[in-house]
Amino acid sequence: MPKAGSCLFAIGYFLYTRTRFGRYYHGKDIAKGKEKYNEDGHTVIEPTMFDKLEITPIPVALDNYAYIVMDTESNTCVVIDVGDEEAIMRFLDKMNVIPAAVLTTHKHWDHSAGNAGMRNRYPGLKVYGGYGDNVPDVTHTLMDIEEVKFGGLNFTAIHTPGHTVGHVSYLLDGQALGAPDCLFSGDHLFLGGCGRIFETPPLRMLKSLDAISRLKKDTLVWPGHEYAVNNLEFACHIEPDNAEAQARYEWAKAKRERRLTTCPSTIGEELTYNPFLRTDKDTVMKKLTICDVSEDTTVLVPPDDELRAQVLAELREQKDSFKYIQ
Repeated sequence: MPKAGSCLFAIGYFLYTRTRFGRYYHGKDIAKGKEKYNEDGHTVIEPTMFDKLEITPIPVALDNYAYIVMDTESNTCVVIDVGDEEAIMRFLDKMNVIPAAVLTTHKHWDHSAGNAGMRNRYPGLKVYGGYGDNVPDVTHTLMDIEEVKFGGLNFTAIHTPGHTVGHVSYLLDGQALGAPDCLFSGDHLFLGGCGRIFETPPLRMLKSLDAISRLKKDTLVWPGHEYAVNNLEFACHIEPDNAEAQARYEWAKAKRERRLTTCPSTIGEELTYNPFLRTDKDTVMKKLTICDVSEDTTVLVPPDDELRAQVLAELREQKDSFKYIQ
């Protein structure tokens, strides 16, 4: 893929996000996923159960996740990031439920291509997306910190620009459901990583990541892709002495060998090993060319946001060109 910021990349990205070419390209990925995994998908479907809450990651294409979020007391469900409506409808039919709404984190087709099909299948269905992101087939746009409620499911839309200019992460209040809070982070935050910075300066992405980092430490993180093994391999490369990163990497590899999901992690866990949330750490800065920090130097003054944004940008560039073992 051409480097972000190049003219060729800009043309390709425009065609992917603003034309039907992107929808066609995503359809090819869905077909590849079905050819590789049949209808079973890339990951074994395993609902996570709480007192009054059930969360089911649905595998889409080659590595995407959609989510079915169910308030089991009122039998109300919401679907998050419908990259392929057929995969979602198949599961909803088994559950014998009609969704109350679709929440879309951002406009990229692998998270939104199924919105039109869902609206056709379920007349009157509400489809939400972030303000300014031009999400396909939305009926309602959400402002930052705007709340939406369906049965006992109370979501807050947190605008997290960076991957796209209008990206939204959805925070579910878990208290009334007997569960921790749950963050559906799309392509903003992954287990061990973050999304590519396509549409904003790195400083804006940094501030979005900082906002997420301030959530309660036991908040569960449900990302939009199964990227854990690659992300954690890179995290171990950046911080080879980070025991938490190494342990999580081995755990993730064992999970994926059995095609089990690595979701969710927690905010507290991510802060211990995700290098994109650790841009103020000496052990991260020592791996970067922009920082004049030697292996035996300790930084006494915390870096300011401008420097941390440069750290974030170089981390992302290094990851984009990183050669994985797995």
